[in-house]
Amino acid sequence: MPKHVLFSCVAVALVATLATAAAASGIAVQVHDGAGAPLSDAVVYAEPVGTAAPKTLLAGSIEQKGLKFLPLVTVVQTGSSISFPNNDRVRHHIYSFSAPKKFDQKLYSGATATPQVFDKPGTVVLGCNIHDKMLAYVRVVDTPYYAKTDAAGMARIDLPAGARYVLTAWHYRATGAQTTQQEIALKGDAAPATVVLSLALKPVEAAPVSDADF
Repeated sequence: MPKHVLFSCVAVALVATLATAAAASGIAVQVHDGAGAPLSDAVVYAEPVGTAAPKTLLAGSIEQKGLKFLPLVTVVQTGSSISFPNNDRVRHHIYSFSAPKKFDQKLYSGATATPQVFDKPGTVVLGCNIHDKMLAYVRVVDTPYYAKTDAAGMARIDLPAGARYVLTAWHYRATGAQTTQQEIALKGDAAPATVVLSLALKPVEAAPVSDADF
C-alpha cells in the first residue's frame, strides 16, 4: 500500500477515535456516610434530564455461597433479568415481598432456577425461607448509566457528553430508605471534578451469618 494511502487511513481512524472520545465522558463519584467515612456498596446512577435513557440491558447473577447471597448489592436497568445459581451444598428457597418485584422460587440446588425479570424500578429485598439471615438487595433503575462504589467509596460512570443528568446515590442502609441527588452537566469532553455525595445510615443490626449448618 502506498505510504500516502496508509497515512490517509491512519488519519481517518484517528479522527474517528477522537470524535468518539469527544462524544463520551465520565464522572467520578465519592460517596460517604454522615460521619464522612467512605461508603462501599452504594449504587450511583445518572438519569438524563429532558430525554429518555437508552435501553442497554445487561443480565445479572446473584449466587448463593456459604449461606450468603453474593453479591450483597446488585444494580440493573429496568427490564433486565437476574439468575440465581445455588453453589451451596444445601437447597435454598428465594423470595421477595418487595413491590417492584414479588416472586417465590421454591427449594432448589444448582443452576436450575429460572432467571427473574426485574421490570419495575425500585428496591427489591431478597431473602431465603430456609435461612432467615440471608439477605441481598437489588436496585432497579431506569438508566444504563450506573455503578457501585468500591471499598474507598469511589465509583465511575461513563456518560455521553453534552447533556445534563440527575445523579443519584442509594444505599441499602440509608436512613428512611432515602437517596441523595445532584444535577450535573457534561459539556463537550470535559468532565466535572469528582462529585461528592453523602448518605445518613441506620445503625448496623444484622449479625454475621453462621455457617454451622452449611
